[in-house]
Amino acid sequence: MAQQPWYKDGLRFECTQCGECCTGAPGFVWVNKQEIESLAGLMTVGDVDEFERKYVRKVGIRKSLVEFPNGDCVFFCTETKRCTVYEARPRQCRTWPFWDSNLRSEEAWEETCQICPGSGKGTLYQLGEVEKRRKVLRI
Repeated sequence: MAQQPWYKDGLRFECTQCGECCTGAPGFVWVNKQEIESLAGLMTVGDVDEFERKYVRKVGIRKSLVEFPNGDCVFFCTETKRCTVYEARPRQCRTWPFWDSNLRSEEAWEETCQICPGSGKGTLYQLGEVEKRRKVLRI
């Protein structure tokens, strides 16, 4: 019988839309063609190509959303402290905090809970749902 992960009893999370996962150190928000199309459809910037020129950068063979010079996501509004494309946010954003990097150990999860006010609180996600979200994108 396979060993159960340390979070076998589930994990709690409730997005507070605080923006902590959208701001700070530079990084990558990986996007695929479908996500780019969804984001472009939400914005009023013309076609998908124009959206890509303005909001997407190539990183090797992959694509990531661009950031402001301070590392904040281009779609994070500093005035409202909200994501301006929340309804069409990429899968990387939708699956936070259930990423491999946050689930590798109880200590890693505790670190996540210290920086994300919604981690460890709110809705209890059962093991199956945590695993489903974790497997969407390996981060």
